[in-house]
Amino acid sequence: MKLKQFILGVLLTLIMPLAMNAQTIKGVVQDENGQPMPFSNVMDKATSNGVTTDANGKFVIKVKALPATLIAKYVGYQNKTFTVATEAAAVVVNLAPNNSLDEVVVTGNRAKTRTVLSSAVPIDKIYAEDLKSSGQVTFDKMLAYKIPSFNSSTQAISDATAHFDPADLRGLGPSRTLVLVNGKRKNQSALVYVNDTPGKGEVGTDMKSIPFSAIERVEVLRDGASSQYGSDAIAGVVNIILKKQTNFTEVSMTSGITSQGDGFNFGADLNSGFKFADKGFVNFNVSYLDQNKTNRPGSPGKDDLFGVAADDPTWGEYLKNNPTLGMNIGQPDTKMGALVVNAEYPLSEKTTLYAFGDLNIRKGTSFALYRVPYWPGVSDPFNLLHAAGTTYNGFQPTFNTDVFDNLGSVGIKSTLLGFSSDFSVTAGSNKVDYTIANTLNPSLGANSPTEFNAGGYTFSQLVGNADFSRSFDKVTLGFGTELRREQYEARAGQEESYINGGAQSFPGLQPANALKKDRTNVGVYSTLDYDVSDAFLIGGSLRYENYSDFGDNFSYKVNSRYKVTKDITVRGSFSTGFRAPALHQIYLSNVQTLVSGNTISNQGTFNNVDPAVIGLGVPKLHAERSQNISTGITLRSGSHFSTSLDFYHIKVKDRVLFSGEVGFDADNSTTNPVEQILLANNVTSMKFFINAVNTVSRGADIVLSYKNLDLGAGKMTFNLSSNISKNEIQGQIATPAILKANGYDIFNRKEQGRILNARPNTKVLFGMNYDINKLSVIMNNTYFGSVNWQHATDPTKDQKFSGKVITDFGFSYKFTSTIAANVMVNNLFNVYPDEIDPKGDVVTNLGGRFKYPWEVSQFGINGTTFTAGLNFKF
Repeated sequence: MKLKQFILGVLLTLIMPLAMNAQTIKGVVQDENGQPMPFSNVMDKATSNGVTTDANGKFVIKVKALPATLIAKYVGYQNKTFTVATEAAAVVVNLAPNNSLDEVVVTGNRAKTRTVLSSAVPIDKIYAEDLKSSGQVTFDKMLAYKIPSFNSSTQAISDATAHFDPADLRGLGPSRTLVLVNGKRKNQSALVYVNDTPGKGEVGTDMKSIPFSAIERVEVLRDGASSQYGSDAIAGVVNIILKKQTNFTEVSMTSGITSQGDGFNFGADLNSGFKFADKGFVNFNVSYLDQNKTNRPGSPGKDDLFGVAADDPTWGEYLKNNPTLGMNIGQPDTKMGALVVNAEYPLSEKTTLYAFGDLNIRKGTSFALYRVPYWPGVSDPFNLLHAAGTTYNGFQPTFNTDVFDNLGSVGIKSTLLGFSSDFSVTAGSNKVDYTIANTLNPSLGANSPTEFNAGGYTFSQLVGNADFSRSFDKVTLGFGTELRREQYEARAGQEESYINGGAQSFPGLQPANALKKDRTNVGVYSTLDYDVSDAFLIGGSLRYENYSDFGDNFSYKVNSRYKVTKDITVRGSFSTGFRAPALHQIYLSNVQTLVSGNTISNQGTFNNVDPAVIGLGVPKLHAERSQNISTGITLRSGSHFSTSLDFYHIKVKDRVLFSGEVGFDADNSTTNPVEQILLANNVTSMKFFINAVNTVSRGADIVLSYKNLDLGAGKMTFNLSSNISKNEIQGQIATPAILKANGYDIFNRKEQGRILNARPNTKVLFGMNYDINKLSVIMNNTYFGSVNWQHATDPTKDQKFSGKVITDFGFSYKFTSTIAANVMVNNLFNVYPDEIDPKGDVVTNLGGRFKYPWEVSQFGINGTTFTAGLNFKF
């Protein structure tokens, strides 16, 4: 008995001091409107021990002693540090939205983080909730409704382009915007946009491959950054930062439909995370999207393309019953599944292991031109596409894509000889396979399949990075290297898809088109920032790169920022840049079916290393080079109002073009060098890639924001932003001498128009958010300026499509702190682009098949769309 008492006494002696010293703090974390913030973090600053608030925003944390300093955190809100002196009462902590002009950004500063205000170049920072409030379904469209100088819209009747949607920044084409994920280079897509759409001839990044639900925020650097990040960053950089949260699981479901009853979509997202080994974390995101097609064709009731009148004695009845000529013109059918993972694990106080990646699988169906029953050279005599004994009414081929996109990165951050270091390896690829269905190969007769494997493409890259940085009082030094290997592969389709003219709508890739090519490049860079004073910053960067296929490049940048007062900042930069020609642009070759007048023909794309192209004097592709000047001013008034104005002037020299159609001339008595190539390859025209034009882009970006204006019992936020720009072609198109001597125009007025006017040169966003208690009301107005379509040869047939305002209205409501619903009406007033006026040229709208423009693009042709969603946190 005495022994038990002795042991108990010893235990009490050991435990009592701990119990007496431990102090308990209770409280609740709320937003600025007093609404609970579930699953936020509360941490003891002295020990770094932390807890997570419950579904009602409440927390209980034990600290060693009082007073204690705590830190409350939540993604998208400003961290709040507070001190608790006693245990007596529950602590109420209110967090303010992190929407000030002084938010920290990591993009554009290789060595030292800066805030939006202290950066020497313009940077936008957009959180996931801001993207979601656009009401759009995919990330690229969300960004287009949040960044005035960023554009993306669906392209109809454009083969695989309809499934990727070319996106660009500052109207410079998809190739000249670099996309990063967590600061690492994202692989480009396998596709070259070869159809008559904005971005024709360009290679972009598959912006649909990362679901927005996996994104914590996006940082958009609107300035040339080739000397910091390498090729492609002429227009700027889009850096996608993945979520890190581990406090809760979030499930979102959305569904929508257009006012015409088509385009139904359903999406579901799950984002969650967990901590492991007390220090590390894993965040993962699973997404699914099913989006149905829309259809907005013209209804000519006749067919001027083939000269068939409405009262034609043979086809008049068919035209009466099929006034739209059977067309499907709009967004494609799409199904998408994605998995994104982001993880970190501290190996020590100074060393952290990290890894992230995404996997995206997408299947889509778009449509080619409907083969009307009088389509020249096409019929179905063996009843492959219509039942025997029924009237043959033609058919519409489908273009099906299977897209597989993946990215994986692993790295280690540490301190080495006093330098912060980051070593990483990133691998990524994009694969697209084509299936042509509901069609036939007329040359095969009764043996023709009705579905064809038409081949496909893959682009992959392997990137190794080593980055170092260190601050020495007022000087911050950074340097590093990047090693990259790229590979491009083209795969042939089945023989039936290309033999003897091939399948209708898209002859498959032939063995002669199949290849696998790669290249390597080595880049080294350095950056230097000098904070002369708290107000004055000067900096710069240098980069040297060497490509195994075309040689080397040197680029540099100088920039400066000066704080006139604590609220007014002026900034400016000058940089040179470059864009390496994509492997796709060097090696792509194929055959496509095209319509010209009432003639159906096959057009061949010849790659840049083909002896036939070399024989015409087309030089080997080399890097585009650029000069970028940017100047701006920012102004902040208190903690609510901020504005910025930035001007830019971008010159691009030796821009890579996809030439226009080069075909037979009017002289039938002779055969020129081009015609010899066409006859030898059984095509009626040819295209190729060439460095052939210099462009200048001038513009201004304006951003005004007023946050948290007290209005009644709630708070109002206003945002006004605009991009005004102008693109010009300088000098003459660099036509090779042989082609010029034979009278060929390799880049006619229509092709030039895609560079100059395919996107709005003016875009204005005006948004309002009103938050009151559990209700949030959203109204966005987006003005898409006019675009101009240029006729290939006749300026009198040009058309200007006037500017339009798209209004989006919606609201969200928090039933509880963990359950919320939202409703959104996009394009509230059902606004469409101007209709095409062909002005006597039937090719302009393909005989009335197209009602709205497709070769230039403003905002799409879906009209009003209704969307509703539910969000759960647990």
